[in-house]
Amino acid sequence: MARKHWLTAVLVAAVAALTGCSERSQPAAASQPAAASEPAAAAPRIYVFENGTINGLDPALFNFKREELKQVDFVNMAYLIVHPRGTLMFDAGAVPDSHFKGDGSPVVEGVVTATKPVLPQLAAAGYAPGDVTYFALSHFHSDHTGNANEFAKATWIVQQAERDYMFADAPQGIIQPATYAALRDAKTKILNNEDFDVFGDGTVVVMSTPGHTPGHQVVAVKLANRGTVVLAGDLYHYPEERTTGRVPTFEANAEQSQVSRARIEKFIEDNDAELWIEHDVATHAALPKSPLFVD
Repeated sequence: MARKHWLTAVLVAAVAALTGCSERSQPAAASQPAAASEPAAAAPRIYVFENGTINGLDPALFNFKREELKQVDFVNMAYLIVHPRGTLMFDAGAVPDSHFKGDGSPVVEGVVTATKPVLPQLAAAGYAPGDVTYFALSHFHSDHTGNANEFAKATWIVQQAERDYMFADAPQGIIQPATYAALRDAKTKILNNEDFDVFGDGTVVVMSTPGHTPGHQVVAVKLANRGTVVLAGDLYHYPEERTTGRVPTFEANAEQSQVSRARIEKFIEDNDAELWIEHDVATHAALPKSPLFVD
């Protein structure tokens, strides 16, 4: 199947449907790079990986006018969570590393422009895909699954409804099954609209947040210095969604999205947590990137 850029897929899904953050002000806690020969962590830490930008978006897809948004364009991010008992890779970027020419030139695919492949950033942190214990996607949209096949040797954490949709005969929407096909045979921890304490000590928890897709999920990480961080995937796309309550036009289930958002907002309030909206430019401009980390 020919690769479609994700905005085209959004428009197709929207047409089909019609026919039928706040951030903390303190700077990120940036530690020294982890030594590649000794990547173990004494406490949880998060490495942040860049994978380009998405430009030329139509705010109407998200129920906004351009003047209502401080920043329209997106960044693409992925994260490695390192814990004393193992590692969790969360999301995999928009552009597969195999699409890069190796000469430093950017990759342009539709509205996506990427300048940094993911795996070298993972290596800079001291890890290879085979070192990753667990792998989780926030959801199946193609701007999050670019390098998912690289992590098929890890234990894949996925909601049953999400997996069912991903491996349906002809899944529709913002989806590129070829980018995650290897996960079909991966060792899998299947969840039924439930949370999962990844390492058993409450510091890294995958939380079920359906709505954007049938089995969307976020990850809450308790860090010793920064406090609790929620990696939000596409629970929100813009900080303005948190204050207006608006949801994109292409949600799988907008009512579910509102319930999931309310649940996470309560979690944030109860735990004095901060929310990292995965596509938000301002959030990630303030964060250190691999090989630095947040702890």
